Amino acid sequence: MEQTKKWGFWLLTAFVVGNMVGSGIFMLPSTLAQHASPLGVTMAWLVTGGGVLMIALVFGHLSIHKPQLTAGPQSYARALFKDPKKGKAAGFTMVWGYWVASWISNVAIITSLAGYLTTFFPILTVKTEVFTFGKEAVTLGQLMTFIVCTLLLWGTHTILITSLSAASKLNFITTFSKVLGFVLFIVAGLFAFQTTLFEHYYFPVETGGEGVLGLGGQIHHAAISTLWAFIGIESAVILSGRASSQRDVKRATITGLLIALSIYMIITLITMGVLPHDQLQGSDKPFVDVLQLIIGPAGGIVMALLAIICLFGSMLGWILLGSEVPYQAAKAGDFPAVFAKTNKKGSPAFALTVTNIMSQLFIFSVMSRTINEAFTFLTTSATLAYLIPYIVSSIYSFKVIMQGDTYELQKGNRTRDGIIALVAMGYSAWVIISGTADLKTFGLGIGLFLVGILLYPLMSKGFAKETV
Repeated sequence: MEQTKKWGFWLLTAFVVGNMVGSGIFMLPSTLAQHASPLGVTMAWLVTGGGVLMIALVFGHLSIHKPQLTAGPQSYARALFKDPKKGKAAGFTMVWGYWVASWISNVAIITSLAGYLTTFFPILTVKTEVFTFGKEAVTLGQLMTFIVCTLLLWGTHTILITSLSAASKLNFITTFSKVLGFVLFIVAGLFAFQTTLFEHYYFPVETGGEGVLGLGGQIHHAAISTLWAFIGIESAVILSGRASSQRDVKRATITGLLIALSIYMIITLITMGVLPHDQLQGSDKPFVDVLQLIIGPAGGIVMALLAIICLFGSMLGWILLGSEVPYQAAKAGDFPAVFAKTNKKGSPAFALTVTNIMSQLFIFSVMSRTINEAFTFLTTSATLAYLIPYIVSSIYSFKVIMQGDTYELQKGNRTRDGIIALVAMGYSAWVIISGTADLKTFGLGIGLFLVGILLYPLMSKGFAKETV
């Protein structure tokens, strides 16, 4: 029996915010301070937020004008081509890249969550050797971390398999809790805020290898760091097949972006107003440093609790998203039909199981240096897979606008929409160039998609004959 209860605006918004605001936020203030003054940071957030808003508007435009394409970027990649064979190959390649990337991001989130659990469970850091794994000694801490990560993965799997409705509500609760936690952090930070630290809102920043950065250089370098904070903006679009309304998809995407951007900007500036710039540049735990100034040694515990809430919600959302991509693609005829199988609760059981089995393989990386190297290799390869969907969606949106598709049915300003699509394309191209600045990252990313192209003839034999 298929899931019948659709998700509304707030549940979709929670997935967008929950998937964007993860563990990365806790190091962002320090990372940004290494490259920019408060003015440079502010400008970087505005540039990145503006660019991502254009992408969000593209997703919103397509959800309204092409509501039948409920699989997200992969369905847009397919629709770009008139030739069905080319369209299917493009859709499959997009799904393949994003799906493999999801194995990696799931493990990264889970291991980060286990890292914060060490605050409450010191056994996770014990260095006593217990056995050898191949030629490598495994410590008690590594073994316990592996067990905890495995329990987190399959515990989340059980939640999603049992009830997607309950999982969506749980995600909403964790997202609400993390937003509330950040609001409380902001309020507390205001009491320790030192206006004297903002007497020089702009100043050149010295970096180790690149000399002194002016305002333009500060914005560029900081914007490269901030762009990763918005990975996940596509969440509502990928989950649009479960949405009660396509208009809710558009509203949730834009609202989620604005909530996340507000949190990021305010927290970054609050942190820069509490810690001197030199101290913030060298801090490996800026949130803890701020909280310790306000509430003393308990700051580390409070931060760990906030991080655990953040990461639990992100884990839930990203594991669902990782299975939703092949599930929706299989329903559309772009992936082997077996991935479209659901259980009696309406959960994509097969897609979830295969996705999590692949993630489980890389959880062994906490015990094996060899597997850890493979994990690092795939992490680098998968970078491009998260960025390509943005430019593909922007190109398809521009194509729809140029052809005037559905504009006789859906009111809209084609000139305005066309400008938005072009800006989104330009920003997406910059994101890809900046996000894969070194040839190794770009080459491995292209290689990942080439593997998908090579696998396509074999896997396409299992595609559904007709779209669902």
